[in-house]
Amino acid sequence: MLFPTVDFAIFFVLVFVGHWLLNHQSHAWKWFMIGASYIFYAWWNWRFVFLLVGVSFLAQTGATAVARTRSPRARLVVNGIAVAALLLPLAFFKYYGFLAVNATNALASLGIESSIPLIQVVLPVGISFFTFMAIAYVVDIYRRDFELASWTDAFLYLSFFPHLVAGPIVRPNELIPQLRERRDERHVDVAGAAWLILGGLFKKVVVSSYLAAQIVDPVFGDPAQRSAPDAFFGILGYAIVIYADFSGYTDIAIGVAKLLGFQFPRNFDRPYAALSIQDFWRRWHMTLSRWLRDYLYIPLGGNRRGARRTDVNIMMTMILGGLWHGAAWTFVFWGAYHGGLLTTHRWQARHGLAATKTTETKAEETKAEETKAEETKAEETKAEETKAEEAKDGWLDILRQRAATFALVCVGWVFFRADSMETAFSLLRRLITGWWTPSESLTPLVVFTIAGMLALQFWPRGFGLWLQSGLSRLKPAPLGIVLALAMLVIVILGPSGVAPFIYFRF
Repeated sequence: MLFPTVDFAIFFVLVFVGHWLLNHQSHAWKWFMIGASYIFYAWWNWRFVFLLVGVSFLAQTGATAVARTRSPRARLVVNGIAVAALLLPLAFFKYYGFLAVNATNALASLGIESSIPLIQVVLPVGISFFTFMAIAYVVDIYRRDFELASWTDAFLYLSFFPHLVAGPIVRPNELIPQLRERRDERHVDVAGAAWLILGGLFKKVVVSSYLAAQIVDPVFGDPAQRSAPDAFFGILGYAIVIYADFSGYTDIAIGVAKLLGFQFPRNFDRPYAALSIQDFWRRWHMTLSRWLRDYLYIPLGGNRRGARRTDVNIMMTMILGGLWHGAAWTFVFWGAYHGGLLTTHRWQARHGLAATKTTETKAEETKAEETKAEETKAEETKAEETKAEEAKDGWLDILRQRAATFALVCVGWVFFRADSMETAFSLLRRLITGWWTPSESLTPLVVFTIAGMLALQFWPRGFGLWLQSGLSRLKPAPLGIVLALAMLVIVILGPSGVAPFIYFRF
């Protein structure tokens, strides 16, 4: 079920009413929300509801076994078995075909005939997201960072429909305690929720859909025939498309959760204003970045075993992060590319070559090992750190750093979007060889949309807060009129049909 559809609007109205009617009956409310979440997921394919139930059962069974095991060595073994069991469905549905094809080709190159069956497997929507949340739940109990939840709370935590199919990846300590509390309808942030939902809809329905249809899909569909300006703006366009699409979804998800009285963590923080590739990953898909850090990078050793081992850990984390996005060599390359950029940045910082050495190195070294309280404090002070860095380095140097970081990120997006390595390199070659080919897809409105979305990355935060504050002061009737007009503008500017969100595939 897509957010920007009539189906979801009807579904949410019914859920919203039932949610608040049952709010004071905890047990009935939880079962109602589990049922509603399963209906939401079944709308795409009812058969995969059994997969969601199965993953939830494995997570709670594994977490219970870990919690009841006293020996440290036995706890480690039980935790490993539980995590492996949770990864098996993901490995089968997402990676079986990729592994089977590559294994068959490798054996064929050695002259060995393979009997590996090639099965066409349908990828369940959101399997990567709820699998990672299930792993976080089990591992947090193993680490004693969280207490074992009830079966009802565990099932609702993993199936709660706002985050179910494309995140954000919500930690157990960020959601399960909220499931146990009675929500106060008098303190629901309606204006804040509306701001997020309408902004998310505009980014997805208007911006992402328009740029994808006008320039991104044509350019990536046939890059060899495109002009250099088409290739250049097609790449920039995709940077905007994936940001608008994914941040749009998570904004809607966070806004929907707000209307139900829940708080989700932020997932994006102006990523294209990053000062370095490390800063980019502190701003882009923040819940995934933190998950990879806490459940992969740190268990691998983090930065505790010297510079060389730290670089290896970063590369392994980013390559696996690339594979998380999809079973294709383009995603593997994209992850390795970002791993290489991050290790290069660290090398520059160690040798005094990185312009943002003080802030970035200190942030990386502390955030990997800090406690939850320190993590929260670091997030709150990130804006102040950036301001201090800008004041120290000067605006020209800051502009150079941001431009270089954005350019490097855009090169990576080419491999992320391309259907093959050949397509990616073909598009990059057109930036050099395509100056004598006439442009076919570039229009002034495309350029204006891309430039406008990039400019919003640097728009003063105070202006948005001022608008949101103005909405919150409106009485219900005027607020309803403003929201209705905003929705009308989105409907008028948007296409007749809305494509699924990009991250539904992951």
